[in-house]
This record gives sequence, structure tokens and C-alpha cells, in this order.
Amino acid sequence: MWLRPKPALNQTDVHKGLRMVIADGLAAEAMTTLTGGAFLTAMALLMGASNLLIGIISALPAFTNIFQLLSIWLVRRFNNRRLICVVCSLFARVSLLVIGASILLAERSLTTMIVFLFFYYFFGSIAGPSWNAWMKDLVPEDSLGTYFAKRTSYLQMLNVILSLVCAGLIDVIRTRHVEFELDTYAIMFVSAGIFGIIGAVFLARTPEQQSYLSRENMFKLFSRPLKDSNFVHMLIFHSFWVFALNIATPFFTVYMMKGLGLSISYVIGLSVISLLCNVFSVRVWGFFSDRYSNKTILALACPLYVACVIAWCFVGIWSALWPNLILLLGIHIFTGLSLSGINLALVNIGLKLAPKEYAIVYLSTQNMVTAVFSSISPLVGGLLADYFTSRTLKIDALWTGPHTRKLFHLINLNEWTFLFLISAVLLFVAVELLVQVRETGEVDKEMAKRVMRSSIKNNLRDYFLIGNMITLHEQLWGILKRIQQKRNAKKTGSVV
Repeated sequence: MWLRPKPALNQTDVHKGLRMVIADGLAAEAMTTLTGGAFLTAMALLMGASNLLIGIISALPAFTNIFQLLSIWLVRRFNNRRLICVVCSLFARVSLLVIGASILLAERSLTTMIVFLFFYYFFGSIAGPSWNAWMKDLVPEDSLGTYFAKRTSYLQMLNVILSLVCAGLIDVIRTRHVEFELDTYAIMFVSAGIFGIIGAVFLARTPEQQSYLSRENMFKLFSRPLKDSNFVHMLIFHSFWVFALNIATPFFTVYMMKGLGLSISYVIGLSVISLLCNVFSVRVWGFFSDRYSNKTILALACPLYVACVIAWCFVGIWSALWPNLILLLGIHIFTGLSLSGINLALVNIGLKLAPKEYAIVYLSTQNMVTAVFSSISPLVGGLLADYFTSRTLKIDALWTGPHTRKLFHLINLNEWTFLFLISAVLLFVAVELLVQVRETGEVDKEMAKRVMRSSIKNNLRDYFLIGNMITLHEQLWGILKRIQQKRNAKKTGSVV
């Protein structure tokens, strides 16, 4: 049989497989960079997409995860995860070629794009559970965090380089040959499809160890993770988190381009800064997730991300561009730092809590349940953005004196910033739900912070960013205490 699994994998097979997974990851990252994020949003806006259509496009990746049940049936039917993963990946990636070709051939329809994006995400969602279960057997458990952190850092570095090149190219074309802007996006889609097919070839060369999924009734099979109370607590946290996250996330790019009038180079440049922070910190998070626990990493990184979403509410309150850019720069730096830990921990905690023999069932259940909430929230966000289009909340502070009159803008909420505030409140609630999740090797957050701080001091060059993030609140508190001490000293006439 084509792509037949092996009864057992030796060390040579494992090492080859780990290299092939990274190679496929690089090809797939090139594919997703060219067709996702700010580029996909900019292309949709260029084709006349509304807030609701942006929400629908953003909801497609999550919505199609609901069909992962098909992946379970296929694995039970063929007992060949590699075959399912490779074939479905090929079908998914050919869809990108169709989207690009249709635009180049003057079929510039949002409907056509959305239909084939659906097929792209649909086949990708079927391949996903097979890939996850396959990786659980291939990657040694004691190095899950380190390996995927290393892989992620490679992928994100490629993302940075490719994003900058494409953003510069698009801005040049927009300035000199605006009539070819949409064709440029179409060529990016065609190129992405080619990269994706190359990645599938690497995936086909990755060894797989034979596994057998239980033949018990499908309903009984899927009831197993739902009877695992700890796994259910993790599902509740994860579902609430992605719901709150995706209300706002699809509209950050829309707000920068339409609300602030920033060009694609500014948007991509800020995204690249965020990715660089992600790249430089993900290995540190991976090291500490292996040493302590993924829950500990989430308890540290999630509150920081909530603060970043709150900060979005204050973007745009200044009439000058540079203060808004400075705030956006800070937001993207700390977003990159926090999301690198959050995304890594969410993947690893699912892998860790899933029993080996039922890994694909647990992981598919996690993906399908969170998919429901992930697909609903961008639609809710799009409807809320349309609702708040004609509504504004402004809070100003006025200072008057004998010779001065100053007006300070404190809050200026509009159609998008209302979403960001709602998202931040819900994210804060989600963080509170994390307390109920238990994980083997879990360490108290305060103890982990002390040990991480000690390790970071000993490895200052490597861990500078994470170290400052962990101790930031204590540094600020120390500064405030010293200022207060100086003021008290002045009042008493003593020296501090």
C-alpha cells in the first residue's frame, strides 16, 4: 500500500521524520504567509468586502474544523494517518492555485474566493487531526516543547522575511502600477499553492509508526474525552479564550488600514516586529514549558495579552500619527512575546492531556469544540462592528488655567475599538477559568516566576525579553516606591 506505516520506528527514522516535518513546515509557512493575515484582509478589502464578509472569511478556518469527525472515520477505515494527511493536504493546497488563477483570468468574485477558501480550510482541517496524532507518536514526549519551539522559530523567521519582501513589492506596485495590485495578490496565491504542494512531498517522506484506533462505537469514542473532567475544564478555558480572542483579532488589520489609514508596509512592518519578538522568545517558552508546565506558561502570558488588547482601545485617540505608531509598536512587541507562549502552551497541553491510544479522538474533540466558538466569534465581531459604525463614545479631560487651555483625549471608542474592549473583558474572564485545569508537573506561578527569573539572570543574553516581561510589574513597582521614598525624604529633610 502507498505510504505504508512501519511497525516501529528506529532512531534514524525519527531523526529523518523530524527533519522532514520542519521542511514541510517551512513550505507550509510560505504558503500561509502569502495567503493569510494582512495580505488576505487587504485583498478582500480591495475586492470590496464588508465587515461581515471579513468576519466570514476569518471564521472559515475555525468553522471547517467541525468536519474533523471525517478524519477520525478515515483513520479508523485505513489506519494510515500519513496517507490521509498527504492526500488531503494536496487537495487543500490546489484550491489556492484555483483562487489565484481565477483572479488572473478576470473572475474577480468574492464568492469564488470564499468558496475555494472553504475547500482549502476544509481539506486542511481533515488533515489536521491525522497530523497531530502522527506527530504525537513521532516526536519524543520529553522534547515536545523544545522541538516545536525550534520549528516555530524557523517558520516565523521565514514569515518575517517573506512578509517584508511582499509588503514592499505591493506598496511599489500600488504607487506605480495600481491597476496590477489585485493581480499581485493573485500571483501570491498561485505561488502559495506551489509551495504547499512541495511541502506535501516532504510530508510524504516522513515515516509513520503503525497505530490502530479503537473500533468501538463513534459516540462512545467521542464520549471518552467528555467524561474526562480535567480535559473538559481545559476545553472550557480554551473555547472561551478563542471566542474572546477572535471577536477582535480579525479586525486589528482592518482598523489599521481603514480606521488609521496605514499602508500595507506599516501593517506588515508591525506584524514583523511582533513575529520577531515571537521568534526570539518561543524557544525560551518551550524550555520552560518542558521544565515546569504549559499551564504555568499560560498563567504568565495570558494576562499580558489581555493588557495588549486593552491598549488597542487607546490607539487613534491622538490626531498626530507618531504617538499612535509608538503605541502600536509597544502593543505588537508584547503581543509577540505573549502569543508565542500562549500558542505553544495551548498546543502542548492538548497533546499532554490526551492519552496516547485515544490521542486523535481527544485532539479532534478539542479542535471541533473550539472550532464552534472560533467560527462564531468573528461573525459576532463583524455584526458588532457594523452596529457600532454610527456610534461613538468619547471621554476627554479639560485643563484650563490663566494662560493655558489643554484638552486631553482619554478614550475614543468607535466601531472597531468597541470590539477590542469587549474582547478584553471576555479574555479576562477566560483567564480565570484556567485555574480549574490540572496538569502533570504543574508549578505554582509565583515559584515558576522566581526560578525563571533566576535562570534568566544566569542566561541574560538569551532570555532578556522574557526576563524583562516577567519582572516588568515588579520593576515598575520598585520605581514608584523609590519615587515615594524620595518625596517622603524631602518632606522630613532626611537623605535616602
